[in-house]
Amino acid sequence: MDAAAKLKRSISRQLSSGAAMVWRQLSLEAHTPRRAGAGVAAGQTRFGLARQSSLDPTPRAGPREAEDRGGRAASLLTVPENLDATMRLLFAACQGDVGGVEELLRDGVDVDSIDLDGRTALHIAACEGQGEVVRLLLRWKANMNARDRWGSTPAADAKHYGHFEVYHLLRARGAKVPKTKKTPMAVSNPKEVPEYELNPLELEFRRGQEVTKGHYVAKWYGSKVFVKILDKESFSDADSINEFKNELTLLEKARHPNLVQFVGAVTQNVPMMIISEYHEKGDLASYLVTKGGLQSYKAIRFALDIARGLNYLHECKPEPIIHGNLSPKSIVRDDEGKLKVAGFGSLSLIEISEDKLQMTQTTSKFHSVYIAPEIYSNGTFDRSADVFAFGLILYEMTEGTPAFHPKPPEEAAKMICLEGLRPPFKNKPKYYPDDLKELIQECWDQTPSVRPTFAEIIVRLDKISSSCTKQTRWRDTFKLPWKQASER
Repeated sequence: MDAAAKLKRSISRQLSSGAAMVWRQLSLEAHTPRRAGAGVAAGQTRFGLARQSSLDPTPRAGPREAEDRGGRAASLLTVPENLDATMRLLFAACQGDVGGVEELLRDGVDVDSIDLDGRTALHIAACEGQGEVVRLLLRWKANMNARDRWGSTPAADAKHYGHFEVYHLLRARGAKVPKTKKTPMAVSNPKEVPEYELNPLELEFRRGQEVTKGHYVAKWYGSKVFVKILDKESFSDADSINEFKNELTLLEKARHPNLVQFVGAVTQNVPMMIISEYHEKGDLASYLVTKGGLQSYKAIRFALDIARGLNYLHECKPEPIIHGNLSPKSIVRDDEGKLKVAGFGSLSLIEISEDKLQMTQTTSKFHSVYIAPEIYSNGTFDRSADVFAFGLILYEMTEGTPAFHPKPPEEAAKMICLEGLRPPFKNKPKYYPDDLKELIQECWDQTPSVRPTFAEIIVRLDKISSSCTKQTRWRDTFKLPWKQASER
């Protein structure tokens, strides 16, 4: 090979590598199916003239399908002028143009060049059953195990479309067929893929971003999101799958300013994931560790945020959504300093009657100070269980420490639930505006029927807030800017 040819081939390989990098970035975009009968628009970057990948969840018509519908097969015989060298190679492979493919390869086009879906000429030829082109590409040392955007190989595509001569040829040369990774929620018809489904390639994970086991912080289109991953071991556990589906159903339908918002999910690929919004400011538990007890007006403002979010959940139709595991760790702060409830729908519950539920797990898994006595004893419970936890959280925001601190949570929970004890109010009366102490005591009452609903709690907190506002309005009006920022 002379120097000019070597230089040309080197440049082609560099461009192909660049194309691969571009594909990795642009393939994160949501895939939009080509409309039937549409031509190749100027600047089109995907190769849409061949059959789709065997693992592509989005149906796209190839030349034979278009011809079956009385399409414009004749127009496909002419190479569009706006195709670059890689696209011309794929086009020639699609048409079975052995001479055209060889000419492009001799001109220096990389045999493993890819389009934006990661498809090589060998993928295309295998999909279309172009045996002679496949043999030519193999002589040029094409990568038999190249994987496209969806993880499919040329051999898998050939088998999918019934081109068994090409399939056996590739297998005889040592080509591998990836195992199909089906999830318990996989659908057979692409049209049944849920609207919330996200492409897992859109999520960028980094090492060290695991918050707790199975929970990660990732980037999605430049924004940080919170990702809950269902591990592979859970795929064979029916209870884990049902819990995942239940949580997904609840998150999808719950929309409120004081709830953490659902972003999307991955259910058609392994591993399955639930993606929700992420807040840099962290949870209420961390905030209280730093700040200690809050001033009454701020504790009430926070309490209203929590109560509004939970009231929405409890009033959902046709069935209320009960959190069941409410604590400061399941409440996060947004950029404006407002609180949002998270973690609802994460527990597996059994419906006993119209408004009564029971945990499928035993309470040995819940070493929480905020657990209601009826849940602690593995009994049935209703919406008032969240009210009980809310009362303890409101107490903690005002006092600055959890109930019976520094006793271990397990011991404190036993004192509250089994012995019927309640933590003492240590702060001075001025830290408890009129009716606030009484409200806390009603919320954590041992008898569920005595506890107020969140609709009633909001009304009472609004009245308490109004009285606090009159006392503290001058402080808010003349507060220094950096003081306001520090309190968010």
